[in-house]
Amino acid sequence: MTYPLRAGEHMMIEIWGHTLDPVTEDLIRRNGIRAVCLFRKNIDSFAQTQALVQKLRDIMGEHALIAIDQEGGAAVRAWFLPLGPSAMCLGAADDEQLAERVGEATAHGLAALGINWNFAPVLDLNNNPRNPIVGERSFGADPVRATQLALAWQRGSLRGGVACALKHFPGHGDTDVDSHLALPIVDKPRAALEQYELAPFALALPESPSLMTAHIVYPAFDAERPATLAPSILTGLLREEWGYQGVVISDALNMKAIRDVYGQPAGAVMSLQAGADMVLVMADAAETQATVDAVQTAIEQGALDAAALRTSRQRLQEMAARFPSQPHAYTPSQDARDRAVMLQGWLRGLTLHGNAQRPHPGQKIRLLVAREVPGDGVSEAGIRGQELVEALAPHFPLDVVQYEHVSELDWQQLPQDGLFTVLASTGRERYTASQQHWQPDLHLVLWNPYQANDIDAPALISYGFHPEALQACISWLKGDCEAPGRMPAPLAAAA
Repeated sequence: MTYPLRAGEHMMIEIWGHTLDPVTEDLIRRNGIRAVCLFRKNIDSFAQTQALVQKLRDIMGEHALIAIDQEGGAAVRAWFLPLGPSAMCLGAADDEQLAERVGEATAHGLAALGINWNFAPVLDLNNNPRNPIVGERSFGADPVRATQLALAWQRGSLRGGVACALKHFPGHGDTDVDSHLALPIVDKPRAALEQYELAPFALALPESPSLMTAHIVYPAFDAERPATLAPSILTGLLREEWGYQGVVISDALNMKAIRDVYGQPAGAVMSLQAGADMVLVMADAAETQATVDAVQTAIEQGALDAAALRTSRQRLQEMAARFPSQPHAYTPSQDARDRAVMLQGWLRGLTLHGNAQRPHPGQKIRLLVAREVPGDGVSEAGIRGQELVEALAPHFPLDVVQYEHVSELDWQQLPQDGLFTVLASTGRERYTASQQHWQPDLHLVLWNPYQANDIDAPALISYGFHPEALQACISWLKGDCEAPGRMPAPLAAAA
């Protein structure tokens, strides 16, 4: 049976609020768009999000794909659901069964909302401590072990009814540039890539329904175009050499690595030409429509292969049928069971760096913490300083020093009165060389584990700051648990 080829079937778009505005609804209907990605700006509560998803599903039909980034750790959007440990926390726990339970617990709440596609788990490897975008989102540095844990997490998600997208193919680990801001390059011979960056994807793809591309240039395959736009990678390597038959979606085309170089309309056409099945377009209604029109024109002029698009449509249909969007109840008892799983993950991942010592029971603590930590476009905002104060205050008397930015904290001006001093690092930003002489009694690393290498002090590393992560940290501080995790990646670059 033949059918008209429509650009909208190969596009995922963003929407702008907690409800579907008339302009966007019209854009979806007119263009036959079948996929939407939800972000924090779209999400206010369980009931509101479920109603929004139901509305989208009613408009887009039974093969709708509703996506989200709910990796765990700081990279989550639906904050009211049980929040899983970051990948690196699970890498530190090093337990496949635990990773699988966390993946399933993550899926339970998403599936109840009607979200059927989660852009996780991350298969990027932690081989560059200065990577600004991966960090705790990776399961570790070892290609085999990181993949085993990621696959376990994915098995849980699939069992819970939510498709996964491995990311960011062919590997974002060895970069020190954020592709949201510029175009990174990983200039390694193909043999080196196959042994490291590519290895997790080669191992994991047979079990994965989809993957997301990276906006990174790999000169071993294409000297100019990033993987998202490179036929030699998305078709030559992925389809022809590896035989992958799952769905390929681009990372967001509004990232500067694409938008500033090619523009979203041209980038969308190039990505589909390269072998993507769907492109993620993030823009206002006018730019989104311009991108739809560019793809539709490419279809009508034969610049996009009709047979390839029909195969892509079939892949998308099959994944949507396997993981239907079906909003349903999420019972309090299931929520409680899932939160218990998440807490276990946070507890098992707690990691000590150096000879970390607890304060004595009831000992007064001087707590140094930022008032606010903004999000960075990928991860959400860090914990507010007052939230940490409120979490610790029932257990320890506190002398609190809050600051707007870590650069304004003058270590030399702190009272030299012998108080047990805790520096709480609640953001992703690394410390500078001038700050490395600071010597708190304990460095509480609540987000970026690599900060433990920046300060010459013993540390407790949680890999995250959500309530269950704080509960785990407080349990350790009180002496109610140990910190059994083992860092799954080197904190410093090899000499």
